[in-house]
Amino acid sequence: MTIRRTMSVPIAFVLAATLLSACSGLSAREQRALSGGAIGAAGGAAVGVITGGSALTGALIGGAGGAAVGALLPNKR
Repeated sequence: MTIRRTMSVPIAFVLAATLLSACSGLSAREQRALSGGAIGAAGGAAVGVITGGSALTGALIGGAGGAAVGALLPNKR
């Protein structure tokens, strides 16, 4: 495994976390969708790399699924 491929997932995760940290004026539902998408993308990328597949494809599928689940969860108030 090359260094370039090994470092691409952590770099993408740090970049995404940095960009998402600026989102402060979101509703609770939007925040859940955003965090669900970020967690799903990170998990999907990790699974893609571990299984020998594409980290990008895993991140896209995981991100879409995580965002959908986050948006559909009810408020806990």
